[in-house]
Amino acid sequence: MSIRLLSRDEFKTAVFKRDGGQCVLCSTPTPAVDAHHIIDRSLWGDSQGYYLENGVSLCEKHHLDAEMTLVSCDDLRKAIGIRVALIPEHFYTDERYDHWGNIIQPSGMRIKGELFGQENVQKILKQASLLGVFLEYVKYPRTMHYPWSKNLKNDDRMHSNPEILLNRDTVTTLKLDGENTTMYPEYFHARSVDSRHHESRNWVKALHGKIKHDIPRGWRVCGENMYATHSIHYKHLDSYFFVFSIWDENNIALSWNDTVSYAGMLGLFTVPALCMGTYKTLEELRYSAEANMKGYEEQTGEEAEGYVTRVMDPIPYKDFRSLVAKAVRKNHVNTDDHWMTKKVVPNGINRKVFDKYAP
Repeated sequence: MSIRLLSRDEFKTAVFKRDGGQCVLCSTPTPAVDAHHIIDRSLWGDSQGYYLENGVSLCEKHHLDAEMTLVSCDDLRKAIGIRVALIPEHFYTDERYDHWGNIIQPSGMRIKGELFGQENVQKILKQASLLGVFLEYVKYPRTMHYPWSKNLKNDDRMHSNPEILLNRDTVTTLKLDGENTTMYPEYFHARSVDSRHHESRNWVKALHGKIKHDIPRGWRVCGENMYATHSIHYKHLDSYFFVFSIWDENNIALSWNDTVSYAGMLGLFTVPALCMGTYKTLEELRYSAEANMKGYEEQTGEEAEGYVTRVMDPIPYKDFRSLVAKAVRKNHVNTDDHWMTKKVVPNGINRKVFDKYAP
């Protein structure tokens, strides 16, 4: 399948030419009025989604239906014979998305995407009477890899412009080898919002029960569940849960300083900060991060999975893919089977600290 990037004018011309200038959804020939982006162009970053495979010719009525997401992206692709969905690189390949980048659950309910809170999106979803199908839960966004990250797998993605982190105040934190976990006032889940019960989640479940009443409505606390050993066995953890971001009711991650302060108010630890600084080059940033990660390993005797850099400022959900980047060590995953299929082996703890804060 060709994925050549087109200009705006080339896009419209190519889409209309492929579809014969007719709406692909009308039962009788009807002139198309719009070269519709199957996935909204603002979700594609610099390319703006100007790919032939992301375009479809629609009449005025069906264009409105598609904007209201009353016609699915799958149905649009089927109408023009596209079998493999072309999606923005930060989307997950195992999820279904609507036109605005919201995730569609098998039940038909939806998970809010990065454009959900925009006024135009709210307006058109209200017009379609679809605001009621959205869950209050949010899937944690994908963290892009630095170009030098050593552990890219099939579903990993490289940051297209890590230079955006330069000349800004940043913090680089330790990347822990655990399970991504999100806590709300009334619910908690792993990376999948419908994650099932597992023995390794019992400790975090108890912690959630202790702090949930102190999480404001509409907020969520995201961190690493460190109870079970994955590829690294930790020996001296101060906790089994480490916060890496806290999000407010507007789907904005708090500044790093506010994250540390609010986590402290909840009695929670944040992921260890390796270094803070403003860097002029990526080489300078990388040297600082890796030198401090090595120092952490030597000081603690714990192995490091990698590191994550974020800007110190608040981060809107839609900008997360640009303002956060990670690097993971080579051959990090050294187990043949997924850790959840094996006997749970708890990580080691620093008993003096752990007992003081445990639920």
